[in-house]
Amino acid sequence: MANTSPGEFFRQVRREASKVTWPTPKEAGITSVMVFIMVVIMAIFFLGVDFFLNLGIQSLLGLGE
Repeated sequence: MANTSPGEFFRQVRREASKVTWPTPKEAGITSVMVFIMVVIMAIFFLGVDFFLNLGIQSLLGLGE
């Protein structure tokens, strides 16, 4: 493995970072909203799954009386 000086390392990092396609503020905002919506949907889904599993286990164990 070749030794790279710190200066060369940072030049390589800058060169690679310049190749990245950064999102526009609009794209970043839309993506953030979509992530938030998916988190809410998944939270509601798992809340429902937990609720019904809890009901089933309580009825099996006779704790729901």
